[in-house]
Amino acid sequence: MGERSRLLFEKAKKYIPGGVNSPVRACKAVDMDPPFITEARGCLLKDADGNEYIDYVCSWGPMILGHARPEVVRAIENSARNGTSYGAPTELEVEMAETIVEMVPSIDMVRMVNSGTEATMSAIRLARGYTGREEIIKFDGCYHGHADSLLVSAGSGIATLGIPGSPGVPPDLARHTLSLPFNDLDTVKEAFQEFGTRIAAVIVEPIPANMGVIIPDMGFLRGLREITAAHDTLLIFDEVISGFRVAPGGAQELYGITPDLTCLGKIIGGGLPVGAYGGRREIMIKVAPEGEVYQAGTLSGNPLAMAAGLATLRILKDGGIYSELERKAVKLFSGIKDAASKAGVDVRINRVASMGSLYFTSTEVRDFQGAKSSDAQRFKIYYRRMIQEGIYLAPSPFEAMFVSAAHDDEMIEKTINAAAAALGSL
Repeated sequence: MGERSRLLFEKAKKYIPGGVNSPVRACKAVDMDPPFITEARGCLLKDADGNEYIDYVCSWGPMILGHARPEVVRAIENSARNGTSYGAPTELEVEMAETIVEMVPSIDMVRMVNSGTEATMSAIRLARGYTGREEIIKFDGCYHGHADSLLVSAGSGIATLGIPGSPGVPPDLARHTLSLPFNDLDTVKEAFQEFGTRIAAVIVEPIPANMGVIIPDMGFLRGLREITAAHDTLLIFDEVISGFRVAPGGAQELYGITPDLTCLGKIIGGGLPVGAYGGRREIMIKVAPEGEVYQAGTLSGNPLAMAAGLATLRILKDGGIYSELERKAVKLFSGIKDAASKAGVDVRINRVASMGSLYFTSTEVRDFQGAKSSDAQRFKIYYRRMIQEGIYLAPSPFEAMFVSAAHDDEMIEKTINAAAAALGSL
């Protein structure tokens, strides 16, 4: 990286653990110092040294419209003129709740929070309170934020850094979480045969995107729905990433599955901190103050986040943007696949809608074990060459690439050419 970014990173390490406020940003997996970003517009980022990059991180997913979209910026500016936080109800949060209920098939009521971690943590607490049970099932490599009981066998930064899944988490708490292989219904059936009357919820990313993008097998999600319904267990879809990304109603609309609870984030904040959880009315009325399952937050429903999120959802709501995102994603990922073939490099590309992943392996990738077969050394070389070519990717082999409405054909062609050069160097 440039000298200015290097100096900023050295300074940051004096005051911030590891020099970053979220672990993967430190770029340890690719043996680099991170660029410090100063500006973003459309699909382009600029760092402290004036380098420009085509961005496929998109703030880890939420920037589906691109950076600094004028409608979103105006909404934030107009809201900020009236104050930035009240800690009191606003019309904006009512509009946001109404919009989410209209767009997401399974949600009758929704509670706003400030992050995806808060959303999943709160949904799990609600599931336990509603069912009176304690055990939960998650899936290996699915990351649901950093709440204690959800770090067991998690993806994302846990996988990237190769650290244990739950240091600092009391064993008595971790034992209430059973982590199973994704796309394996037989193990789910076995777990329910043994623990069925004790399982409060199954939480799953319907399209995992924290071990790279994993495509659910035909029938896997429907099987989860049938098994949980048969045992009076709640099915929780963590759609923090897939929500509004793959369809206006998320993965549940795409696959025609109705979960009991849904966790949302990222896109519903238009780039500002946000999260939400919602579901059937009979479950959601158990949340305080209507019910006894407690959850609160000073900044929940913050007017700036609500304004930015509403401006984003209004553009997405009619669904017209998704066909163009699909076209661009097909062009990008098929171009990279062709480049790998010409370079004689074994890769597997998984894609759903406008998000996808490149794995350096000859093995089909349909679960966490498959994702871990990707050659980390090859990824590191590929990443370093791509950033030299002006392409900004997540510095981890366990993260997704995101296409936004701001990526045009010229930028996609530049990316494919850069990938061809990077793959050729392998």
